[in-house]
Amino acid sequence: MNIHEHQAKELLKKFGAPVSKGVVIFSLNEIDEKIKQLNSEEFVLKAQIHAGGRGKGGGIKLVKNLKELKAEATKMFGMNLVTNQTGREGKEVKRLYVEEASDISKEFYLSCLVDRASSKIAFISSTEGGMDIEKVASETPEKIITNKIEFKNEVNDDEIEKIIKPFSFNSEQNLTAQKLIRALYKILIEKDATLIEINPLIITKDKRIICLDAKMNFDDNALFRIPEIYQLRDLNEEDPTEIEASKHDLAYIKLNGSIGCMVNGAGLAMATMDIIKLYGEEPANFLDVGGGASKEKVSAAFKLILLDKNVKGILINIFGGIMRCDIIAQGVLEAAKETNLSVPLVVRLAGTNFKEGKEILDKSGLKILSATDLNDAAKKIVEAIK
Repeated sequence: MNIHEHQAKELLKKFGAPVSKGVVIFSLNEIDEKIKQLNSEEFVLKAQIHAGGRGKGGGIKLVKNLKELKAEATKMFGMNLVTNQTGREGKEVKRLYVEEASDISKEFYLSCLVDRASSKIAFISSTEGGMDIEKVASETPEKIITNKIEFKNEVNDDEIEKIIKPFSFNSEQNLTAQKLIRALYKILIEKDATLIEINPLIITKDKRIICLDAKMNFDDNALFRIPEIYQLRDLNEEDPTEIEASKHDLAYIKLNGSIGCMVNGAGLAMATMDIIKLYGEEPANFLDVGGGASKEKVSAAFKLILLDKNVKGILINIFGGIMRCDIIAQGVLEAAKETNLSVPLVVRLAGTNFKEGKEILDKSGLKILSATDLNDAAKKIVEAIK
């Protein structure tokens, strides 16, 4: 789960990290009152969406006075902001963040994340912060320094020194940086964050360190134990289909292809998507119904796939272990009838009660293609949509 910049900065502030002072605006008539909380003649106006690259898309503006602030806010509210992370459809701006302008002397990059490959916590530091960090990563990767540390209650002084060493801070800045690193680590551990990114981390002209931007991601599977983070969820920023999937406890991620997939098990789902690509088409989604899905859950998953107007065909690939193939077949059958299925459907069943499941589908009277294995299933669905 992602949160907005203003929410991330509030969290950083609670844990003792240095952040710029700002206020969140939900409507234009809030500006006059909320701006009184800031002590600055110049302001930075930022669109709040769950995507990076806002500056290049026109979602960040430096304004010289209150009049300019209101004029830019009027333009920004409701605009469809397109960045390199939103896709061509962009995202509608429904809230703004106004913060005191900072005189920037230097910009750095700092992030903290769970490194699943090593089962460690990784801190990434770079002296090349700002909007083009992706370009730095691809063209001059030696300027990006990674330090991995073992999971424990807190980060020690030696580890902190290695993390901040590339920045060449003075003694006073070092003290602030140490508090910042400890804050990031504590948030990651206590709040089940998977990524905290500060870009840019700046030094002002009066030598202060400030987190000028902040991005945070949290583990969806841990939200039940961190309700204070779950309350920060903004459903306006999420795909409606993925929201609906979460209501049924389905692991669903929308993609850009034309073949809808329903699979049980993440590994099998990845293999299914790979073989669809091997045959020249693209998957429309990742959808894992889990190991013990009910008939109702399977039916809900089927309907979710069909909500995507790009879907030209559906491939169901189920290996029955705990899950019974006849239950899957019944759920598919009910959903197909309710939705008046009009796209090709290929079903591959294997494992527990697969013969019974196949018989249910064969006797349904619906145009359902059976497949003997994954290779056969992928081949048939690609041929069917063509």
